[in-house]
Amino acid sequence: MEKENFTKVKEFILLGFTADLGLQKVLFFIFLIIYIISLLGNITLISLICADTRLHTPMYFFIGNLSFLDLWYSSVYAPKILMTCVSDDKSISFAGCLAQFFFAAGLDYSECYLLATMAYDRYVAICSPLLYSQVMSSRLYVSLVVASFLGGFINSAIITSETFTLSFCDSNIIDHFFCDLPPLVKLACDVTESYVVVMYFLLASNVITPIILVLTSYLFIIATILKIRSVEGRRKAFSTCGSHLTAVTLYYGTILFIYSRPSTSYALERDKVVSVFYTVVIPMLNPLIYSIRNKDVKDALRKMLGRARFS
Repeated sequence: MEKENFTKVKEFILLGFTADLGLQKVLFFIFLIIYIISLLGNITLISLICADTRLHTPMYFFIGNLSFLDLWYSSVYAPKILMTCVSDDKSISFAGCLAQFFFAAGLDYSECYLLATMAYDRYVAICSPLLYSQVMSSRLYVSLVVASFLGGFINSAIITSETFTLSFCDSNIIDHFFCDLPPLVKLACDVTESYVVVMYFLLASNVITPIILVLTSYLFIIATILKIRSVEGRRKAFSTCGSHLTAVTLYYGTILFIYSRPSTSYALERDKVVSVFYTVVIPMLNPLIYSIRNKDVKDALRKMLGRARFS
């Protein structure tokens, strides 16, 4: 009987944001502009970090990988969002929904881990500056990034297999613009206690644990900065953490808002707006956050533009 229920759903229908055709066209152009800016911003930041030897440091290695994640992450969602805005066909195949869910969860979890490793990098740089180059060896920071990706996608495989073996027997209409966990769980008719336990365990291990690591790192960082007597020294120390702290607050804040509440409190219309923020807006903002306030990145950009003008 479970198998029969499971095979009923061959595809899902994504309702998107609105049925108003005029508003759909407006949203299409808004999302298209955001996606283009996201692509250009992240590709530019990755190119700068690869091209400028002054940016070949652990911190910029992490930032480059964060841009790679954001580039990939926005591409998981944006093409389908754009299609649902202009096409009458709102369907997504079961396999397509599964693939979107898997890659989105894997990139989500990987970014949570990566932001935590970036906090550790800032902790070593500020709290143990004389040992920084020794502690943050190339072997360590490459291993941390690889572990972030592996941990993210291993956990994604677990939650994907658990979610897509549920029975979606009542409806195949997803009141959302992508295959996300809350609306999929709402469609399932056999959500068990064991599934809920797995879901919250993964939330704790992939989101709460990195947040605790970030908070712990920043407690030590703040304690160290407060010991600096020079006002200018404090300002410089804070400035090296400002961009990362902004990115962490935006990302973890929206993730916790969506996934840390019980299913009974879901309000999909409100959650759609919040989901837009972390799926398409944050990948656009991150390269801006790490470039506008960063002198080294701005100098590398001016250098690249100067070369292009000279050529």
